[in-house]
Amino acid sequence: MDATLIAVAALWGAATGLLIPRAAYRFSVEPEEPWRDTCPAGHPLTGPARGWLGSTRCTACAVAVVPVSRPVAPGDQDGERDGGRDGESGREGDGGRDGAAEATGSPVPGTGRYAPGILAPAVTALACAALAAGAGLRPELAVWLLLAPVAVLLAVVDRRVHRLPDPLTLPLAAAAALLLGTVSLLPEHAGSWTSALLGGLALGGFYFLLFLINPNGMGFGDVKLALALGVALGWYGWAVLFVGGFAGFLFGAAYGLGLVILRRAGRRTGIPFGPFMIAGALVGLLLGALAA
Repeated sequence: MDATLIAVAALWGAATGLLIPRAAYRFSVEPEEPWRDTCPAGHPLTGPARGWLGSTRCTACAVAVVPVSRPVAPGDQDGERDGGRDGESGREGDGGRDGAAEATGSPVPGTGRYAPGILAPAVTALACAALAAGAGLRPELAVWLLLAPVAVLLAVVDRRVHRLPDPLTLPLAAAAALLLGTVSLLPEHAGSWTSALLGGLALGGFYFLLFLINPNGMGFGDVKLALALGVALGWYGWAVLFVGGFAGFLFGAAYGLGLVILRRAGRRTGIPFGPFMIAGALVGLLLGALAA
């Protein structure tokens, strides 16, 4: 049964991951700009949910929609941006590369078109499979599987434009709290809704304190994301909350140090912190689920 559960979770992750590239493209814009509603050639994006759901290809021109990266201006904080670490740079020394191939596709030589990306579905599938392996048949697994694709989407958008949009972070926090509250009424669950809510307040409050201390280094988008991750981690208790939160900082520090060593960035180069927060939370959830 465990193998079947893991396989089903992986299929769910792969299926939902296929929807991430288009949504990431539409969300990857400047703070003052509206969400994209056309492909790079200017054709309207059509499909379910007013064009938010669908393949990465524009039906009119068969060109994949690809996020356009751009540098982050110094001190660019608007309540949605994650701010990197100091707000001075939006890239990590990638030499002008658009950075979109991993999630949305890469150029096919000689065609001028883009092949569908496979990294986002693969990452989502692996994350969902790992969560299924850890949580088993406990009811909170359904919550993790619903939240995982949104978390991957946030990581992709943050990686592209150093921004964590409010329409994703705030609903994610609310959904985590409401869904876990429902799960707490079911038998066989392995967590506490009270500690989940307190965990969200604790981690969100900690990030808010960091934001107040250094607003150029910690964006307010990180604070909002911390609310959702704190709720999820707090479900399994304070130890898991600490491990998951600390792991995010550790991953981010290791990545930044690696860039400095490779001379692809300086000590004051900004990096998107959301992906590392999410990766750390995944580690914490896996450890908490396995120990429960």
